[in-house]
Amino acid sequence: MPEPGERAPDFVLPSTNGEVRLSERLVRGRVLLAFYVEDATPACTTEVAALTDAYETLRELGADVIAVSADGVESHRAFAERLGGVPFALASDGDLAVASAYGVIAEDDARRSRRALFVIEQDGTVSYAADPYQPNNLSQLEGALRALGVEL
Repeated sequence: MPEPGERAPDFVLPSTNGEVRLSERLVRGRVLLAFYVEDATPACTTEVAALTDAYETLRELGADVIAVSADGVESHRAFAERLGGVPFALASDGDLAVASAYGVIAEDDARRSRRALFVIEQDGTVSYAADPYQPNNLSQLEGALRALGVEL
């Protein structure tokens, strides 16, 4: 897992918003990278809904959001629709290559990633990492917001 101060692995994945390349997103600003286990599960629904609720604030802070799971793009689209729309990319890491590069493959199910959250600066370094990320643990989301410049 890349720790704060280390370089974040670049990646290209298909998503609900077309192809997502981390390095291209970083040209425009910082990235909040969120891994989640599976579409439409209760905790993952909470995670993606919380990021959706915080999206405008994150954009004001100059950050884009990319959420990643092993589910396919069609599953992501159905999940986003059930949530009433998701304003950021839900990316498909079907072979878990990105989860592996970030060290977040689930120990109990090698076909899934675990929940994790990374703030990646424009220079490609990680400034915040929460692994495992617990969507109901507000201090972890607050840590990400602090890394993006919010004083709480």
